[in-house]
Amino acid sequence: MRSLLLLLITVFTLLGCGGDDAATGDKNSPNYNAVLYFDALYNKHDLNAAMEYATPTMARIMRSYGTSSQFTRNMLNLQYDEVTIEVDMTNASLREQYGDNATVNLIFTGQWQGKKIDDMRSVRMTRKKGAWYVDKIVADPYSR
Repeated sequence: MRSLLLLLITVFTLLGCGGDDAATGDKNSPNYNAVLYFDALYNKHDLNAAMEYATPTMARIMRSYGTSSQFTRNMLNLQYDEVTIEVDMTNASLREQYGDNATVNLIFTGQWQGKKIDDMRSVRMTRKKGAWYVDKIVADPYSR
């Protein structure tokens, strides 16, 4: 009886450790892939994983920086130790999901060197062969 209980506890513990995706929602939406792109950059620190969600042109630019931290520091001017990424649905348009281009607004909430940092970025997404890819990161109009 004791070994059965131990086995059940072990099985449930292992099942609970399954890989959770950073993004939730419709896997065929531009929002989903935009969140996965930035999650790969900021939380997984994996430039190659992020390039899977980028167009070839964007991937070439990303590769030139060498690491995810160099890319995010120089190209995005955003640095985080840990970050939560959410989609801003205030400007969402249902029409964009039926076309081949969409603009996704993302809200970043996280910590950098012990300070809380909130920021927002927009990305242009493009659909190719049924999948959504990050095509361009829209420049922050309020940065220097």
